[in-house]
Amino acid sequence: MKLLLASRNEGKIREIKTITEGRIEIISPLDLSLEVSILENGRSLKANAIKKALTYHKIAGMCTLGEDTGLEVDFLGGEPGVHSARYTNYGDVGNREKLLKKMGRGEERTARFRTVMALVLGEDWVEFFEGTIEGKIALEEKGNGGFGYDSIFIPAGYRETFAEMDEAEKNRISHRGKALKKVFGFLEREWEKLKDLCK
Repeated sequence: MKLLLASRNEGKIREIKTITEGRIEIISPLDLSLEVSILENGRSLKANAIKKALTYHKIAGMCTLGEDTGLEVDFLGGEPGVHSARYTNYGDVGNREKLLKKMGRGEERTARFRTVMALVLGEDWVEFFEGTIEGKIALEEKGNGGFGYDSIFIPAGYRETFAEMDEAEKNRISHRGKALKKVFGFLEREWEKLKDLCK
């Protein structure tokens, strides 16, 4: 089964391809040389996920998986949330620096990663899946793995950040991994309907 991933984020593409290896063939816009600019101005993760999925589905005519992820920090009232990828104009490094500066050294550091995925199988057939992991914000960046906010997020029950963790372990417990497990379950249940649609 093939799914087009509606993202040009190389970190997300690599991570999702790793999680789905052997189960789903993930095709990215980079693989197809598709250069599509999408303004992610939705007011929710769900709105951005479906916007991306529908846009690429219409262009490529393939079963398409759209995704949007937000880091929700309680001390900041849920920021950066839906604006996580665009918290600053300076990419991942700028985003992390801004968040750590706003957090200061305060003790209230609880946070969560939330991922919403939209699977577009046809113009009138869209399914949604969500994955969440609780944790806290580190006092400083640690680790060289992952991408985005991974180097400042410590999942609940662990002492190391996502960026310090073994990739397989991170993918097993992560928000994105949890959402994809739900996608796998749906695809297995609907296999007879989808085997020819998403080939």
